[in-house]
Amino acid sequence: MFFNSLSGRFLGLTIIFVMIAEVLIFVPSVANFRRDYLQNRLELSQLAALALLATPEEAVPEDLESELLATADVLNVVLRRDTIRELALETRPMPGMVEERFDLIDTSLPVLMRDGLRTLFSNDDRIILVRGRSENASASGSMMEVAMFERPLHEALVEYALRILYLSLAISMTTAAMLFFAVQRFIVRPMGRVVDSMTAYRDDPEDVTRVIIPENDVRELREAETALQDLQVRLTGALRQKDRLAALGGAVAKISHDLRNLLTTTQLLVDRIDMSADPGVKRTAPKLVNSLSRAIALCERTLTYGKAEEPAPTLGVFALAPLVEEVIGNEGLLSVPDGVTLRAEIPDGFTLEGDADQIFRVLTNLVRNAVQAIEVTGRPGEVRVAATDDGAPEITVSDTGPGLPEKARDNLFQPFRGGVRQGGSGLGLVIASELIKGHGGALDLAATGPEGTTFRITLPARGAGRPGAVAARA
Repeated sequence: MFFNSLSGRFLGLTIIFVMIAEVLIFVPSVANFRRDYLQNRLELSQLAALALLATPEEAVPEDLESELLATADVLNVVLRRDTIRELALETRPMPGMVEERFDLIDTSLPVLMRDGLRTLFSNDDRIILVRGRSENASASGSMMEVAMFERPLHEALVEYALRILYLSLAISMTTAAMLFFAVQRFIVRPMGRVVDSMTAYRDDPEDVTRVIIPENDVRELREAETALQDLQVRLTGALRQKDRLAALGGAVAKISHDLRNLLTTTQLLVDRIDMSADPGVKRTAPKLVNSLSRAIALCERTLTYGKAEEPAPTLGVFALAPLVEEVIGNEGLLSVPDGVTLRAEIPDGFTLEGDADQIFRVLTNLVRNAVQAIEVTGRPGEVRVAATDDGAPEITVSDTGPGLPEKARDNLFQPFRGGVRQGGSGLGLVIASELIKGHGGALDLAATGPEGTTFRITLPARGAGRPGAVAARA
């Protein structure tokens, strides 16, 4: 329906509001018209009375007197000078008695409005008496009283009201039509452009040619177009990134399949190395075997799940110090820059309830990021892994690097956006955060600045349930 549209409703509301305004103007207008009508009768009556008074001995033929009264449209005229009342003209015989009196002297607008509406909606032909002062009065303080039928006044009021009604309708329709076309041109059409853009974009959100280009000069509509453009650009970018991540996931699955086979063969060779009598080999071989086992398990989980979500942690109680020493030992085997020290501050007998392999991956990511942060400065530094347990276990990984830049802090746990070093993807922190959340804990940035950066791992207290966790097999 027409009035279900924005422009249709605007048109209807415009007509209604204009009519309401006209009604508010109409009532005082009727009151003023009635007062002017009665005042005009007083003026004509005074002229008739003056014509009579100018006649010698005030003797006029009866037919002339009747003509004077008919010209003034009154039944009689009474002149009042101070306390003296003088009947100047009178219809003979009088057709009836006066039924109501009205005073035009010092009458308030509400009273005039009330009397005007009563006259407009009353169809009785009463005889009324009107008291007032003529503007052409020769003597100060002189007043007049005239008697007259009310029906001519009623008919004049009805005719005036109809003129106002027709004029109001014409003004309302003209104003509404002008506003309707203005709204169509400046509001509805630009909004239709926004709706059309949204519809076209919905059909193919990856097509950048369907992104709206802000063009409107109206501030609010331009802000809406700009906000829509920003939303469309972000959504298109997110969809493209999702496609790239899906392609990357497929590639990772294929690589993991081949890598698992290569690592399995490598593990068989390491088992032979483990039988060597060389003390250095015997000390290194177990760490190499553990690293290969973790790599093979990671490849198998990637192939099993085929998605970015991490498996639920397998809970078990383990000592943290040996695991941290293994993390530091593995990193020490890499090309750690000269002057960078890796240090562990784990209390004796400190144990955790969690998935040891996943905690190993988390600490490896954090320690490696810390080493790379110090490496950027080219100065000596220290990476420290510490643990405390004040009801809930906490592990902190601190470095003496330059701190995180603002862009990295704003996108810290977002893939491909939170990287700090050149070429970094930022996936390490995302993976670490997801693994800790799987334990029911949290990974957050505790502090960062010119003196260094500290990440904090908070885990639930011993025995607390973990969402989605499974108990370790004996």
